[in-house]
Amino acid sequence: MRAFPGRWLLCGLLLAGTAQAAPAFVDARDYPDPATGRERFLAAERMLVRGFDDICGDTFCEGQYYNLWAMRLRCSVERATGVVASCVWTFAGSETWVQKDGRIDVDHGSYACTLPLAPATRLEELLQVWQAAGHEAIDAPLPGTTTSVYDGLTDCL
Repeated sequence: MRAFPGRWLLCGLLLAGTAQAAPAFVDARDYPDPATGRERFLAAERMLVRGFDDICGDTFCEGQYYNLWAMRLRCSVERATGVVASCVWTFAGSETWVQKDGRIDVDHGSYACTLPLAPATRLEELLQVWQAAGHEAIDAPLPGTTTSVYDGLTDCL
């Protein structure tokens, strides 16, 4: 049986085409490109963290973990449309006790809170809401909803 001499060339071309295809979804920091998206998204994240820190002591940090810490907000964005597929904000906290024998017991917890976004929310709209709200971004109604990031955290934390 004779092998098709161009099959390896064909396989190589197919693999090369697949490897070069852009992913359908990207991190919000990289939308529309890393140079444009990074600073704008990080500025919005800093406003949300500031809001969380301001309310933590009276709300979420009165529970099991008094030192709850906002870790990272990540949003996935459909590259072709700018629509946000999902946003997850992670948090961590701990409680420690020194035992009589010198050991330290640690109770640690982590949370991954999905933000309550309306379907088809565009990243541009979301960032505009947070930027317009400034230090109150955590309480601003999310585009197309009557809920805020705070409401989503209340359900999660």
